[in-house]
Amino acid sequence: MDKKGLKNKDAWWAPALVIFSAVSIWIAGPIIIALLLGKYLDDRFYTKPWIFLGLTAFSFIISCYGIFRVVKRYMEKISKEGQKEESK
Repeated sequence: MDKKGLKNKDAWWAPALVIFSAVSIWIAGPIIIALLLGKYLDDRFYTKPWIFLGLTAFSFIISCYGIFRVVKRYMEKISKEGQKEESK
């Protein structure tokens, strides 16, 4: 046991926190960038609200793709770990 009374192994909740963080970044990141950039470009080119709406829709597609990639990667990782445990 270490100083905090925990075993040296990773906590059981750590993989879930990693997945949650990765998905949250894919949800918030592109949307926030699109909102800020869209408002700026609309003000600059006097096109309210078209660039804003277009970039927001595009960022939604990017977010969906990023979430799909993250979830697919972790599903493959879990599947490989399951296969290793079955072969033991």
